[in-house]
Amino acid sequence: MTTIYDVLRRPLVTEKSNYQSGKLRQYTFEVAGQATKTLVKDAIESLFDVTVVRVNILNTAPKRSRRARSRRLLVRSSGIKKAIITLKEGDTLPIYEGVQ
Repeated sequence: MTTIYDVLRRPLVTEKSNYQSGKLRQYTFEVAGQATKTLVKDAIESLFDVTVVRVNILNTAPKRSRRARSRRLLVRSSGIKKAIITLKEGDTLPIYEGVQ
């Protein structure tokens, strides 16, 4: 990791993340493969000027499918690393404001 801008790739906006941002103050981001909890926390706090309470990181498995003729496994999409960030009471991220 060279800069904090390399740690966060994009926000993940789904129905579950929309619920989490509205009710639980949790925001989901796709992060770089080498990102750690401390790097993610520092990047969020410096970019958005908020206080991070907790960071959870999970690796999602790649989606696999089976080819009909030869029955071999094909990997359709690569796996990603996600970070779920919990913010302090009263803090919000401006990128999620239009979604709620």
